[in-house]
Amino acid sequence: MILSRRFLILSGAGLAAATALPGLAFAAANTAKRLLFVIQRGAADGLGILAPTGDPAFAAARRALAEEATTGAKLDAMFTLHPALAQAATLYAAKQAQFAHAVATAYRDRSHFDGQNMLEGGGSRPYARDDGWIGRLLTLLPAADRSAMAIATAVPLALRGTLPVGTYAPSRLPQADADLIARLSALYADDPLLHPLWDSAIKTQELASDIGGNNGRNGADLGKLAAPLMLPADGARVMMIETGGWDTHSGQRGRLAAQLRGLDQLIGAVQSGLGAAWSDTLVIVATEFGRTVEVNGTGGTDHGTASAAMLLGGGLANGGKVLADWPGLASAARLDGRDLKPTRSLESVIAAAVAHHYALDPQRVMTTLYPDA
Repeated sequence: MILSRRFLILSGAGLAAATALPGLAFAAANTAKRLLFVIQRGAADGLGILAPTGDPAFAAARRALAEEATTGAKLDAMFTLHPALAQAATLYAAKQAQFAHAVATAYRDRSHFDGQNMLEGGGSRPYARDDGWIGRLLTLLPAADRSAMAIATAVPLALRGTLPVGTYAPSRLPQADADLIARLSALYADDPLLHPLWDSAIKTQELASDIGGNNGRNGADLGKLAAPLMLPADGARVMMIETGGWDTHSGQRGRLAAQLRGLDQLIGAVQSGLGAAWSDTLVIVATEFGRTVEVNGTGGTDHGTASAAMLLGGGLANGGKVLADWPGLASAARLDGRDLKPTRSLESVIAAAVAHHYALDPQRVMTTLYPDA
């Protein structure tokens, strides 16, 4: 147990209230809307996730990687979903999934750190902002709908802003017994700074009581961790989950399949765990940039530009469709002769989805989430 006036960890549930702000508490929301952002750190290969099998240049450019792509669900005349995304394919058929291809943020270099900073911060250049697009979105929502949380050890940039948010991370520390928690509650009962924060931690521990021992090592675990934190009336209405391992410079075929299988399990577990609330949930899956069109000498792909994003949930505006102004994969059509060329901004895709989900003015959402655009 580590406790200070600026940082608090409840070791039993592994809960870190990393913002160190008083008054962090979940209140009953006056709408059923929920938002989950899943970030793919490492530059996920959009051409592998959603393969343009109808592009004449695809097979020659992708070689062995193209063989696997043809075994997935064919979404339309152009695109085939990776076979590991079986749950996503089912959702697509039910008009509860949509994909946006050839999308990118305004970032055009190849640093993971800079690219992720722009994806989360929504600025016009790396490190231009110290708040994030979700943190700014919260200011547009009613007070009762602003409860936000990240499954992470620290608050990711995307959630930072003027409003308090929480984090939850499973811990390997021993479970704190009820007597210790009660004594600490009494100790801080009259502390104006720590009492609200401690009270918030206890409430979130109760929400997570059945999953406190989960180590979150695979997609199903992460989904089972997230859903019970989002489902209750006083749970998190907005959540972010960090996933890594998408940097497939070598051996991409097996590695990407494993990554996507985990992501598919995550999505399935969230849908199952939320039950009827899935109809009012929006899941956004996005990465900092894509990967090269051509396969490298080690069976992988290198840092590129455009990629694919996923939108999932029960109330999509264009479920069962692929949003793409396809630029083509022929050498002359590529960006710098090597990358999939972006034809649509990822920022506009996210803003449009969020505006529809919350029934907000699209222009207001765009200027709030991406004020530097």
